[in-house]
Amino acid sequence: MGVAEYIAELFAFAIIVFFVVRYIVPPARKAMRAQQETIRGQIERAEQTEKRLAVAEAKYADALVEAREEAAKIRDNARADAQRIVEEMRAQADREVERIRLRGEEELANRRQHLMRELHAYLGQRSVQVANRLVEEHLADAGARSATVDRFLDELDAMSARDEAATSEPSLVASKGES
Repeated sequence: MGVAEYIAELFAFAIIVFFVVRYIVPPARKAMRAQQETIRGQIERAEQTEKRLAVAEAKYADALVEAREEAAKIRDNARADAQRIVEEMRAQADREVERIRLRGEEELANRRQHLMRELHAYLGQRSVQVANRLVEEHLADAGARSATVDRFLDELDAMSARDEAATSEPSLVASKGES
C-alpha cells in the first residue's frame, strides 16, 4: 500500500509540475518580458533626459562664451558693467542646469516607482488567477476531490490517535487497539 501511495503522489506531483511548466511559466515569462520592455523604455527616456541635460550644459557653455565675448567688448568701455553681466549669466545658467537636472531626476524616480507598483500589482494579480485556476481544475475532478477529502480525514484520524495516545494510559491504548 505504501508503494502505491508513493507512485500516486509522484504521479500527482508530475501532473502539477506539468501544469506549472505548461500553463504558468509561459505567461509569467511573457509578463516579465513586457515589464522588461517597459523598464527599457524608462531607461531610454532617462537617457534622453541626460542628453537634454548635456544640451543644456552645452547651451550653458555657449552662453558663457558669449558672455565672455560681450564682457571683453564692454570691458573697454566699462569694466564694472562687464563683470556684473558675466556673473548674472553664470547664475542664470547654473540655475537652469540645476532645475533641468532636478526635474530629470524626479521624473526618473517617479517613473521607476510607478513601474515597480505596476509590476507588483500585475504579478500579484497573475499569481491569484493562476492559483485560482489550479484549485478549480483540481476540484473539478471528482477523483482528485475525493482523494483530497480522504487524505484530510486520514490525517485527522492520525492526529486524533496521537492526541489520544499522548493523553491516555498505555493500558487503554492497548484495549482500543484490540477492539
